Amino acid sequence: MTDGTLIEQVVNVGVAEYFVTHNPHVLASYGLGSCVGVALYDEKRRIGGLAHIMLPDSKAISKPGGPGRYADTAIRAMVEEMERLGSRRRDIKAKMAGGACMFTIPGAKNPKNLPGPALGMQIGERNVEAARRTLEELGIPLVAEDTGGDYGRTMRFDVSDGRVTISSIKHGVKEL
Repeated sequence: MTDGTLIEQVVNVGVAEYFVTHNPHVLASYGLGSCVGVALYDEKRRIGGLAHIMLPDSKAISKPGGPGRYADTAIRAMVEEMERLGSRRRDIKAKMAGGACMFTIPGAKNPKNLPGPALGMQIGERNVEAARRTLEELGIPLVAEDTGGDYGRTMRFDVSDGRVTISSIKHGVKEL
């Protein structure tokens, strides 16, 4: 017996994974450090997807692995799946979070020739740039983001209404 309260169904989207649905789920990616979470949403049809992207470019790796791992392949795969569910590309919008610089490597040369330790090869920054580039290539507007910094985040995307909330220990909770 229930009291009429809806129970929220949360789908965990793990590292190097993506999930697309037309059901009113909440998609969540925990522990976004240098990884980037990209939420795609078609408001007209209430179809959405979330990717937990680990690396920027699948072409830079000899054995790439699954499409959810890379910005260039994860975003394209989500768009294709959303289109199969009935979305039109022109109706899809994106929100993004993560891409932090989580690590420094003492004694390593900074690739930007600046004094101080290298910033972990700027994986977070490169992930953000690759996601932006892929979205632009596909004609999908990036309408909100919370990227960079030196802290991890959790991203929750409610497919029923398109709301994306970001939470972190350093900065609390905010809506994109």
